[in-house]
Amino acid sequence: MIVHPWPCGHIFYSPGKHFCYEVQGPCCRLFDREQLPWPCCRIAWRSKEPSWRRIGRRLTPDLAAKGHPSYAVRHLDTGVIMILTLYNESLSIGDRQWWCSSK
Repeated sequence: MIVHPWPCGHIFYSPGKHFCYEVQGPCCRLFDREQLPWPCCRIAWRSKEPSWRRIGRRLTPDLAAKGHPSYAVRHLDTGVIMILTLYNESLSIGDRQWWCSSK
């Protein structure tokens, strides 16, 4: 079992062992609603609305990644920094509240 959060500098491989990453730090994956196409500009929309009538917070937690840890990682072969969600690992309820909270 993997202990979360992994410390900065932790090196791990992808599940297929093809890519090697270095952890930069844990993070919460967010949706930027300004980048969503019209008409899905609201999370709870009742009708088609133009982008200038968006209601609610701009950045919202990604519900698909809520139960899985996300890290800012550096790809060791190319040096590219990216956000990586480990969908093959599940978080406990206590870890989910720490990782992705509305506060």
